Amino acid sequence: QDAPLSLELPGRLSASQVAEIRPQVSGIAQKRLFEEGKQVKAGQALYQLDAATYEAERARSAAALQKAEAQVAVARSRAERDAELLKADALSRQSADDSASALRQAQADVAVARAALDAARVQLDRTRITAPISGRIEVSTVTAGALVTAAQTQALTTVQQLDPMHVDIVQSSAEILQLRRQLDASSGSRQVKLILEDGSEYARPGTLQFSGVTVDRGTGAVTLRAIVPNPDGALLPGMVVRTRLLAGGESGAI
Repeated sequence: QDAPLSLELPGRLSASQVAEIRPQVSGIAQKRLFEEGKQVKAGQALYQLDAATYEAERARSAAALQKAEAQVAVARSRAERDAELLKADALSRQSADDSASALRQAQADVAVARAALDAARVQLDRTRITAPISGRIEVSTVTAGALVTAAQTQALTTVQQLDPMHVDIVQSSAEILQLRRQLDASSGSRQVKLILEDGSEYARPGTLQFSGVTVDRGTGAVTLRAIVPNPDGALLPGMVVRTRLLAGGESGAI
């Protein structure tokens, strides 16, 4: 009779997205704005650093921009007046060219001051550290009053997206080639079911993916990836599971 070909492959769960939160500016951590272990949304504020120094720099840059704009107004008035005097032959061309050049220099100073103000605003905004992705946040490694530095190696915390989850399955390259041929047949299915560590079957099926497959040169093994929905958060990263795959069928089997 026709017999289905069911495979059980070992796998390990991992988060679909992981973001390690690190500061982009240095400062004293004033507040932790999240509850550890809870869900956070992308863009949600996580930490507030002491922003006094960066606020002062922003104010200084804003004042420098105002000064540069005032100098442009003076240079423009002088350039327009010298242009009229040149038309009446009451001023040398060299003086008129010098006035026009001074106007262009003043306008360039305004552009430089505006760029410095934009940079100061970016640094000020970075004192409020936000979540880059939505997911569950882990324990904070710093408390209020701790000094953090830009591009430090230690992450402040980690956000992991747990819905959906990834299941990484390691198999030999020969077995993967055979599995691919079976799945490419009309009877093949890419649906997988998970068997949890306690022997129970996970209710929601996943989908086997073949994107980004590479062979490890040392072991000759290939890591496959299945995507499994996890809306209730029952699956956690690092769990070891068995994946059951219906890889086609064999006709006329005994």
